[in-house]
Amino acid sequence: MPEVVVIGAGPAGLTAAFQLHKYGVASTIVEADDAVGGISRTAQRDGWRFDLGGHRFFTKVQEVEDLWHEILPDEDFLLRPRKSRIYYDGKFIDYPLRGTNLLRSVGLVEGFGYVASYAWARIRPPKDQTNYEGWLVARFGWRLYNAFFKTYTEKVWGVPVSSMPADWAAQRVKELSLGKAIVNAVLPRRNQTDITSLIEEFQYPKYGPGMMWEVCRDKVVARGSKVHMNEKVVRVRHADGAATEVTTLGADGSEITRPADHVISSMPISELLKAMDPPVPDDVQRAAEDLSYRDFLTVALVVPERAVPWNDNWIYVHDKGAEVGRIQNFGSWSPYMVKEGRNVLGLEYFVFEGDRMWNSADEDLVELGKRDLATLGLVEPSDVETGYVVRVPKAYPTYDERYRANVAVLREWLERHTPNVHPVGRNGMFRYNNQDHSMFTAMLTVENIMTGSGHDIWEVNVEEEYHETLSETSTRRTPAGTGRDAPVLPRAEVDAVRTERGVDDV
Repeated sequence: MPEVVVIGAGPAGLTAAFQLHKYGVASTIVEADDAVGGISRTAQRDGWRFDLGGHRFFTKVQEVEDLWHEILPDEDFLLRPRKSRIYYDGKFIDYPLRGTNLLRSVGLVEGFGYVASYAWARIRPPKDQTNYEGWLVARFGWRLYNAFFKTYTEKVWGVPVSSMPADWAAQRVKELSLGKAIVNAVLPRRNQTDITSLIEEFQYPKYGPGMMWEVCRDKVVARGSKVHMNEKVVRVRHADGAATEVTTLGADGSEITRPADHVISSMPISELLKAMDPPVPDDVQRAAEDLSYRDFLTVALVVPERAVPWNDNWIYVHDKGAEVGRIQNFGSWSPYMVKEGRNVLGLEYFVFEGDRMWNSADEDLVELGKRDLATLGLVEPSDVETGYVVRVPKAYPTYDERYRANVAVLREWLERHTPNVHPVGRNGMFRYNNQDHSMFTAMLTVENIMTGSGHDIWEVNVEEEYHETLSETSTRRTPAGTGRDAPVLPRAEVDAVRTERGVDDV
């Protein structure tokens, strides 16, 4: 049987290990962190459980759906209603925008201002609609754009909306405009089908997504695989056109080298190429170093149940006065995530690793979270009982105008010099994958290794349809995922923001 080293114990890595056992192959899994699940893990602090972002279990890939229920029994899944709203100017507003709710929330005077702004944009639309700002203004008007799109989008991606491309807009706001929202407010039954709807419910493991990967880990270990935590890959030795061994650095500073006939890697592809021994050529090294990421941190605050009267799974914060971008309400994700009489709110901040916020002390970030909740009028600081901080480096691959060429250079080198090294998952492929995409790349990779199948895993997640929209679900085996969901950002803008924020590795 082949010696397989799996790098990373997130959805892609553990799926690969799980699938290998179907061919009678045990693997060695090495994970740099102290918890399994990657960015889909469920953090645990003092008996509290909270996600690093919300992770709904919804997919258009039947094989992934089947695998979820193969790992966890049906009784461990909850069917949860999807509810998320925009929070702006002290009001909750439905998204997608609905005319009746919008008018009821903002009032007739403000609503008339939105309508007038929309009408003017229809008469005098922006000349340049190739950027996200122009595209949105043409369909919503300036006032609605400034209220419900600009602030949140810039919090997430860190660059001006006017510098983002319009092609991404077609996925995020598909077939929606203020005009349609208004018409649907007047004639809802006749016109409601004109707007592509979002999924209204989703599955969710009762103890969070980390439960899935904790159980998966236990199952592969029971079948003979080995999982080694707190081991960072520092070298991948290669010779004569193949990788031969993987060396890791343990928490105690010791190095461990393991032989490998195949390496399935979900570590960042840029770090993978920089770990090659002998080193890759200078042009490949430059391509690896030129890939950049958007990072993320969660401030989890424990509050009394009474302090959270809304039942949204999460809310988008469209308020310049608060730095938080999104607030997860874990009591609405699952009652098993919280303790009786208490709730946990997860405040999400989108950052760059090494900037001011990333380097802030945990206690300072907890205080920031309290201030943001107070600024928004959502929770009194005195109601916050305790708080925790989890930082997530390299959470989002940054798509810029150079990333495709850089990834192509890395892929070509791997395919030519180490074809037995198989990148999978979000960071492994530098692809804005969802959890199901990451799993599917691992499933197809295992088939390629064990059966000689010719699946092109780089075709997974290439469709343009936004992943939360409802459409007919195919049960056929297909490399298509559930939609790409990231804009291509101008690198000059990204570098300028990173420099402004004191990040020195641009």
